[in-house]
Amino acid sequence: MQLYTYFRSSAAFRVRIALNLKGLAYEAIPIHLLRGGGEQLQEAYRAVNPEGLVPALVDNGATITQSMAIIEYLDETHPVMPLLPQDALGRARVRALAQMVACDIHPIDNLRVLRYLVKELGVPEEAKTEWFRHWVREGFAAIERHLSRDSATGRFCHGDTPTMADCVLVPQVFNARRFDVDLAPYPTIARIHAACMELPAFQAAQPSQQPDAES
Repeated sequence: MQLYTYFRSSAAFRVRIALNLKGLAYEAIPIHLLRGGGEQLQEAYRAVNPEGLVPALVDNGATITQSMAIIEYLDETHPVMPLLPQDALGRARVRALAQMVACDIHPIDNLRVLRYLVKELGVPEEAKTEWFRHWVREGFAAIERHLSRDSATGRFCHGDTPTMADCVLVPQVFNARRFDVDLAPYPTIARIHAACMELPAFQAAQPSQQPDAES
């Protein structure tokens, strides 16, 4: 397997966690999202992924894009260490928690949106940063309410083993910390993040451990 990745991409971070949890070996192929205007926008990479986004996973000659689709593909093809529960209600809950990050927070806080705010709309850097923080706070407040009120929450987002929801939540916490978002109002999120980061699969997936990590 080959994973086209960028050390600080939260979407690629999700997939790295999933691969590590399942004990799957892969070759990391770094795609720098800033160098030369963004290597993801160059024709060489668009031949892999026409969207010009990371991650992309190549497995047995087939290319899978979109991090959530990749994670579910891995879960279906490598069922050991399942990332979705066995019951339909549990799967729906885990998907919903994951999508609260992947669909509600990440799309309006990712690199291309932040870049458009500054370069095309002339938004000052300080306002851009506050935009990012605002949507993280909005999303985390909702996730915190879900996690803190539901008895299905355990050591992790759903029960006592990591699921796709944890794969998606942890990178968003990393991003929140990069932008100095105060996590004190979200104690359940902070507790789950700490539990995840005790596991080697999460530790090895973090940006600082990637071959393209920058000091």
